[in-house]
Amino acid sequence: MSAPRGAAPAGGFTLLEVLVALALVAVALGAGLRAAGVLTNNAQRLADVTAAQWCADNQLTALRLARAFPGVGDADFACEQLGRSYAGQLRTRPTPNPGFRRVDAVVSDEDGRPLVTVSTVLGRP
Repeated sequence: MSAPRGAAPAGGFTLLEVLVALALVAVALGAGLRAAGVLTNNAQRLADVTAAQWCADNQLTALRLARAFPGVGDADFACEQLGRSYAGQLRTRPTPNPGFRRVDAVVSDEDGRPLVTVSTVLGRP
């Protein structure tokens, strides 16, 4: 039995339209999951960089409080912040003025990738 002439055809979606809509939803969900993963990684990196900053600041503050003129050279140090271990290096270099030394505190993660470098200038006491 066919539809009478002039009657509107039955409404609905074709299989192709449903598949296209499903593909668009899948792409949107995939992009959302990727964005959520990137945000999680960035939050962890921010925590690592903040803890590394604390380590570097603590080492440079200890040098200032020691009130000793540091010798030129490199010295390694270890630091634990927020339950994680960080490796660091104090790099002391001369300046054009012999009464001052530049000290860089470089803190790295467990894989040896530098997280932060903090620099200061220390004067002769």
